[in-house]
Amino acid sequence: MVLTAVLTSPAQLVQRSEIGFGLGTFNYTGDLVRSYDFAYSQPAATIFYRANISKVISFRAAFTAGKLSASDATKPIDPFAVQRNASFDIFLSEISGVYEYHFLNWRDDIRRLRFTPYLFGGLALFSMAGVKDRADQYSTIQMSVPFGGGVKYVVNPKFYVALEFGMRKTFFDYLDNVSDGDKAYKNYQYGNGNDFDNYFFLGLSLTRTFYDIPCPTNPYR
Repeated sequence: MVLTAVLTSPAQLVQRSEIGFGLGTFNYTGDLVRSYDFAYSQPAATIFYRANISKVISFRAAFTAGKLSASDATKPIDPFAVQRNASFDIFLSEISGVYEYHFLNWRDDIRRLRFTPYLFGGLALFSMAGVKDRADQYSTIQMSVPFGGGVKYVVNPKFYVALEFGMRKTFFDYLDNVSDGDKAYKNYQYGNGNDFDNYFFLGLSLTRTFYDIPCPTNPYR
């Protein structure tokens, strides 16, 4: 009876790994849209695996995909944009690996704290499909740096939900298929080649936690 109680005690359960999925939106900033605008949000989804390294640090591997689009005709940023009349509509998929830092000991069995804010950062590769009439030759697979934050809330010992917002900093200026060009000709067709495009993910996720029960050790060794 004593051994059974020790093995099943909540303090002995180790939260090693988690799996989950989320639904949300992709958004974009670049030559067609200068600042984050919720009106350009497009549906996106994610699935992920998380390994809990310590009480405050986790590593998350994820696959995220969805649509990304914008148009000069919707909200032109200046008179040149009206003349340019550019638009894009692509399907973007991303594989990422990020580390998460949790500010609170949110799953402590004694304090019973059920939520925590967190930050994350890492690296990702993204791929674009549906690109038409390329303005230049470039690879449709590029690298980005995902970072952001969110809030997690424990629903019960096995499940929790999270609301997250993250930016993907790219080193690429053709998400919208608009970049710099020959400034001597048709200047309105081009964008700012010194300002890379970026994309964003805003989502709500549900996570399932799996527990390990450590084997008992001999205290008299």
